[in-house]
Amino acid sequence: MAALKMLTAMVTPYHADLQVNYDRAGEIAEYLADNGSDGIVVCGTTGESPVLTRDEKLQLFSVVKARVGNRVEVWAGTGSYDTQASIILSQEAEKTGVDGLLVVTPYYNKPSQEGLYQHFRAIAESVSIPIMLYNIPGRSGTNMLPETVARLAAIKNITAIKESSGIMDQMSLLKNVLPESMAIYSGDDSLTLPMLALGAAGVVSIASHVVGKEIKQMLDSFAAGDVKRALEMHNYLFRMFKGLFITTNPIPVKEALNILGKDVGGFRLPLCNAAEGEIEQLKKLLNSYHLL
Repeated sequence: MAALKMLTAMVTPYHADLQVNYDRAGEIAEYLADNGSDGIVVCGTTGESPVLTRDEKLQLFSVVKARVGNRVEVWAGTGSYDTQASIILSQEAEKTGVDGLLVVTPYYNKPSQEGLYQHFRAIAESVSIPIMLYNIPGRSGTNMLPETVARLAAIKNITAIKESSGIMDQMSLLKNVLPESMAIYSGDDSLTLPMLALGAAGVVSIASHVVGKEIKQMLDSFAAGDVKRALEMHNYLFRMFKGLFITTNPIPVKEALNILGKDVGGFRLPLCNAAEGEIEQLKKLLNSYHLL
C-alpha cells in the first residue's frame, strides 16, 4: 500500500494583544514538520479562519511556506460562504507559493448541490494549483453528497477531499464513485482508522499537534499491513482524540499547546478560553500520555 499522509490543521498563534504571532507560527510549523506531519493546513477552521483578515491569512501562508515548504506540503484555507471572495483569496494564495488550497463548503447560506458544484468549479477554474474540497456539514449546515463530489472530481485540479461528515456509508459511496486519483482524507482523528479501512489516503489531523509521531505510527502500521498494531495505536490514542474536543475546536488544542509551553496565545471572540474545569481535564489528559 502507498504511504498514508498526515496533514495537520495548524492553529494560529497570537500575541497577548491577539495580533497574529507570525514568528511563533513559523516555529509551530517547524515543530509539526519535525513530529510526523507530511503537510500543514494554514488558516482552516482550527486556524480560526473566520476571524482572520485577508492580509493576515496571506502573510501566514507566506511565513509557513517559507519556513517549511521545502520539507512538507503547505495547504492554504481559502474557502468561505462567498464564491467571489474565495476566488480572489485563492488567486492571491497561489501567488504565495503554497502547494494547494483547502476550500470548505459554504457555511450559513446553505447552497443546493448544484450551487456547491458551481461554487467549487468557479474557484478551481480560477487557479492552477491543487484543491482539496472540505465537507463538514456539522459546521457548514450542508452535506456535499458523493455524486456532487464525483462531478467535481472531473475537474483537473480538484485532487482531494477532506471528509468530515462522520458517515461511514458516505465514505464507502465516495470510494465507489470517485477515481482512484482522488484522495479522501479523514477530517476526524477518531474516525481515521475506520476510514483507512474504507480506502482513505490519510488524515487532516488536530491531535497531531500533541501526538503527531504516534498518529504517524498508526498510519504507517496500517500501510504496512499491520492492522493489529494500527488498532492498538488507535485505541491508545482514542482518549486524546476525544479529549481534544471537550469544547469547541480549536479551544482545547490551543489550551493544550499552552499547557505544554508552546505559547500560542488566546482566542479572538466569539471564541474564548476554556473553563477552569476543562483546563484541569486537559492537564490530566496530557499527564496520562506522559506529555507533562
